[in-house]
Amino acid sequence: MHTDDLKNWKHLHTFGQDKKRSGELRTALVIGFTGVTMFVEIVAGFVFGSMALLADGLHMASHATALIINLYAYVYARRHANDRRYSFGTGKVNSLGGFTGAILLAVFALMMAWGSVERIFNPVSIAFNQAIFVATVGLIINGLSVLILEQKSEHDEHGHEHHHDHNLRSAYLHVLADALTSVLAIAALLMAKYFGLIWIDPVIGMLGSLLVFRWSVGLLRTASSVLLDRQGDNEVVEKIKKSIECVSDNRVSDIHLWIVGPNMFSTIISVVSSEPQQPDYYKELLPKNIGLEHVSIEVHKCTNRNKE
Repeated sequence: MHTDDLKNWKHLHTFGQDKKRSGELRTALVIGFTGVTMFVEIVAGFVFGSMALLADGLHMASHATALIINLYAYVYARRHANDRRYSFGTGKVNSLGGFTGAILLAVFALMMAWGSVERIFNPVSIAFNQAIFVATVGLIINGLSVLILEQKSEHDEHGHEHHHDHNLRSAYLHVLADALTSVLAIAALLMAKYFGLIWIDPVIGMLGSLLVFRWSVGLLRTASSVLLDRQGDNEVVEKIKKSIECVSDNRVSDIHLWIVGPNMFSTIISVVSSEPQQPDYYKELLPKNIGLEHVSIEVHKCTNRNKE
C-alpha cells in the first residue's frame, strides 16, 4: 500500500484562469462608456424626436449586448476555474466568447449591408447637421474604447494571432467596427452635404460592412481552431522537439500540442531513446517560457539500433 502523500504529485487544473484578466476590466470599462452613451442618445431621441439619435442609440445597444457576452465569458471562466469537470481548465471559454462575438459581428455586418442596399433603392432625406453630430459623438466614444482595448489585443500576444485573447479580440473588433462606421458615416455625410453625392452614403456603408465581415471571418477561424483542438503553433512544437533531441540520442516520435487558454498549452510527448530516463528528466529539458501548463511524457526504449 502506498504511503506517499499524493499531494506531491497532484497539480492545479486552473491554468491561471482563476485570476482576473486585464481584458475583463477593460471590457467592463468600455461597456460603461457604451452604456452611458446609449442611454443618453435613446433618451435624447425620444425627448427631441430625433430618429438619428434614437437609431444610433439602438445600434450601440446591439454592440453593448455583444460586449456583455464577452464580459460574461471572462467572469464564467474565472468563477469556474476550480471546477474539476473542466479537465484542462476554463481557458476555452475565452475562445467561445470570441467565437460568439464574431458571429454577432458578422450579423451586424450583414445588417449594415442590407440597410445600405435598401437606402440605394429607397433614398431618404438626411438631416445632415444632426447626423454629423451623432456620428462625431459616436466616433469620440468608440475611439476612446478602441484605445482602451487596443494594447492588449494587438501587442501583448507575442505576434501569434491564434494565441490572442479571443474574447478581448472580439470586444476590440466590435468597438473598432463602430469607430469605422462613424468615420465612414462622417465622410459620406460631408460629401453628400457639400457636393450633393447622396448615393455615396449607402455605397460607403456597403464597403464598411464588407470590411467588418472580413474581420469577423478572421476571428471565427482563429477561435474555432482553438475550440476544435487544432495542433498548436509549429514554432512551439519545434522548440519542444529541439530541447529534447539536442541531448543524447533522444528522438520525439509523436507530439500533441493544443491551446488551453491565451498563451497556454497542453502537450503529450512520446520520446524514444536507447538510454531512457524518467519523464521528469525530459520535462526539465523543455523551455520554460513558452506557456506549457500541462505536460505528459511517455518514454520508450529504442530496441532497433543500427549496428555499424
